[in-house]
Amino acid sequence: MKKGYSLLLLLIVFAAAAQEKNAGNKILVEKIKSNQYFPLVKAKALEVMKTGFNAGDGYREVWIRDYNTFIELAAQVYPKEVLKENLLVFFRMQGDDGNIIDGFTPAEKIGAVNYDFSYSKLEPRYAGHKNTVETDQETSLVQAVYKYIQLTGDKTILSEKVGDKTVSERLKWAMEFLMKYRFNGKYGLLIGATTADWGDVQPEHGWGVDLDSNTHPAIDIYDNAMFVVALNNLMSMDPAAKQQWNKVKNNVASNCRKYLWDKQQQKFIPHIYLKGSPFPAGFDENRIYYFGGTAVAIEAGLLNREEVKASLNEMIKRVKQAGAASIGLTLYPPYPKGYFVNKIMNPVYSYQNGGDWTWFGARMIQQLIKYGFATEAYEQLQPMVKRVKDNNGFYEWYSVDNKPRGSGTFRGEAGVLYTAIVMLESLK
Repeated sequence: MKKGYSLLLLLIVFAAAAQEKNAGNKILVEKIKSNQYFPLVKAKALEVMKTGFNAGDGYREVWIRDYNTFIELAAQVYPKEVLKENLLVFFRMQGDDGNIIDGFTPAEKIGAVNYDFSYSKLEPRYAGHKNTVETDQETSLVQAVYKYIQLTGDKTILSEKVGDKTVSERLKWAMEFLMKYRFNGKYGLLIGATTADWGDVQPEHGWGVDLDSNTHPAIDIYDNAMFVVALNNLMSMDPAAKQQWNKVKNNVASNCRKYLWDKQQQKFIPHIYLKGSPFPAGFDENRIYYFGGTAVAIEAGLLNREEVKASLNEMIKRVKQAGAASIGLTLYPPYPKGYFVNKIMNPVYSYQNGGDWTWFGARMIQQLIKYGFATEAYEQLQPMVKRVKDNNGFYEWYSVDNKPRGSGTFRGEAGVLYTAIVMLESLK
């Protein structure tokens, strides 16, 4: 075959493929425009957001891990001054070591909740609390401030003085807290308590939200992926921070791949244990697939496009095996009954032990769109938006048979769904 003829054939093939892709895009765009659930979900999300900033009906507190996921929605209904003020409360209540609280609630309304509350002279209106088993409060605040600036264009928040430090200095201080108190030198990764993927309940006892003598310290992908995202955001907000943080970020990202990514199984291992596992000997924890941590790892750029598609395929497969409704599934298979003392994690497929959380599932949808899997994103989003209509609102999580559970008017779900829909509607 002549060279010129071969080139012509290649051009014809490429042209046909491009034409087919364009036709597919047009079909998808039409589906998005005519989707019966999208307008309803967006309207309900805006309605819910107008009623406050607490996480949901079951929570009085404003939590930073939640606020980070609905600040984009909040920006649609509140002036930037309100968004900014909520962020500044977290800085006013920052610990003496640089740590960031989980959430705050009016000091006069703490009631009988069994939190070890903290207080700050800089913010006497509120009581703060921190679930110390987590390692995502500091990173969530950095990400929320970054989103605030992207949404409003208001970079003046960085120079805002809180006590004796600017917000910019306090952001770096929060990252330094992680490096000083939550960093393991052997693996070059952040540590936390053993939890189920992104969860905030350790298995060892009762409530399970505080580090103590029973804790089994461990390394997981969620905490470290959140750190990578936060450092990228920090350096974007303040290019001068690259000198201090770029090498750290690159090393953490590299170590996530080196120690947590199981290349053969194309999945992240659940944990690296530093002082033994809390689970029975012989338990093969690596059978468990962590959905939420994987989604955040994709956001952090830790997987390539081929691995993103492989991850989606694995999620879909395991959702079918579980009999669940969506890729919001926390993990699969769930930890066996009795592996967590806290009863909310038992029986299996309950709460963070195999519950179905749109709060993380829709974040995976957002990443699929960013990585060019818009058709797949649209398909996987459908059960999530449908149950908003079916249940007339947003719920914290759903059972394996798709029944609403936990807090109602869950703003984290409303926020991530709203953003995912807007991203799809922006496709052309």
